[in-house]
Amino acid sequence: MYNKLNPDLIEQLRKIVGKDQILIDEERMEPYSHDKVVGLKADPEVVVKVDTKEQIREIFQLAQRERVPVTPRGAGYGLSGGAVPVRGGIVLSVEKMNRILEIDKKNLMVTVEPGVITGDIHRAVEAEGLFYPPDPASLDSCTIGGNIAEDAGGPRAVKYGVTRGYVCGLEAVLPSGEIIDCGGKLVKNVTGYNLIQLLIGSEGTLAVVTKIILRLLPLPKIQIDLLVPFDNFQSAADTVSDIIGHHIVPTTIEFMEQDSLKAVERLLKKQFPFNDASAQLLIQLDGNRQEAVDADVETVGTLCLEHGARDVLVAKDRPTRLRLWEARRMIIEALNFESPINHMEDVVVPRSQIPALLKGIKKIASDYSLRIISFGHAGDGNVHVNVLKDQISDAHWEDLVPTVAEKIYRLTLTLGGTITGEHGIGYTRRRYLPLALDESQIALMRSIKTAFDPNHILNPSKVLP
Repeated sequence: MYNKLNPDLIEQLRKIVGKDQILIDEERMEPYSHDKVVGLKADPEVVVKVDTKEQIREIFQLAQRERVPVTPRGAGYGLSGGAVPVRGGIVLSVEKMNRILEIDKKNLMVTVEPGVITGDIHRAVEAEGLFYPPDPASLDSCTIGGNIAEDAGGPRAVKYGVTRGYVCGLEAVLPSGEIIDCGGKLVKNVTGYNLIQLLIGSEGTLAVVTKIILRLLPLPKIQIDLLVPFDNFQSAADTVSDIIGHHIVPTTIEFMEQDSLKAVERLLKKQFPFNDASAQLLIQLDGNRQEAVDADVETVGTLCLEHGARDVLVAKDRPTRLRLWEARRMIIEALNFESPINHMEDVVVPRSQIPALLKGIKKIASDYSLRIISFGHAGDGNVHVNVLKDQISDAHWEDLVPTVAEKIYRLTLTLGGTITGEHGIGYTRRRYLPLALDESQIALMRSIKTAFDPNHILNPSKVLP
């Protein structure tokens, strides 16, 4: 179906972007052969770094004519293989399209290119007293274009939602080379089908985004964090439900089980508070009036204690808040240190079903003699499930991972959940999509893909089974 690149086609790519923006030697292309999925790697035939939409248009026109696959890429921090060139061809990197074009304080909007680091957007708008809420864990490394592709979330999703809630405008290049400009600095817009929302979360399979307009909020003046240890996770989960039931929506409600905290302690060679607790909640509250936030802190603290919390540590200043979050932010690094080969899922269930999910995951771990460590977002039901290889043989591991992944997915679906909350389908989960979606939905998705990309040159072998 696809053709290989030859020296003549590579020379044509050089003419489009300049010779310095083309990589063809294996050593320099190696970083573009993988994302953050452990063990998944595929070599591109060429890496092309673009910095204008016109260059992308010309590359697509060439790729269409020659039937060459194109894999778009931001920073490569995805967790589903979405930026891995599994069919070879061209890796199209937008890393050079990294400008913040405008911060519009009158309309509370920021306009950016797709290669801007998400954390840089946070810092730029906060310097102006504004706030962009989505905060994926890799915010100081991932790009906003990748966030658009995956509809990234983060701990603050419980109160503020995910990326799609803040995108008001997109400029994008279609696989045909056509350039479309959707939306704008508009809070309301029902002019035709919502192509913006279709492109968000499409994992780079429908178009390459070249400009993004994001809605901003006023920056909350006050943030207070709570660290709350429990002797069992059911009590912690009941606390979360009770907090929401009292009409308080914290900015974040994160959870850590004891085994994840212990892993961080082993990595950092230091002890953290309440390291013998079965579970801990990290709760953040924010607002603009000190008395209102303090009142919420008082209510939340009381509810935690009523549900059996050992204590409630309160952090109001930034240094203390950062210390409370240190263990949570280091969990993935700690698990990679413990077992460099591992398998991560990010299933999502109604938040009331998290205890049942964790109980079921522990049974799966026992049934297959595995170490599985879970942590995540108690406030929105998104659980990161980490299966560790440890000393399991390579052959057994290769057989085990698909079986265990399917067991976790089927468990999640029985609890009213689905197979990914924020990491996407990509390449690693495409075979499991029929577990979560019926044939009619998948057929519609295939039709949409074909409408955008009739020759299937853009990010092939992703999302659809």
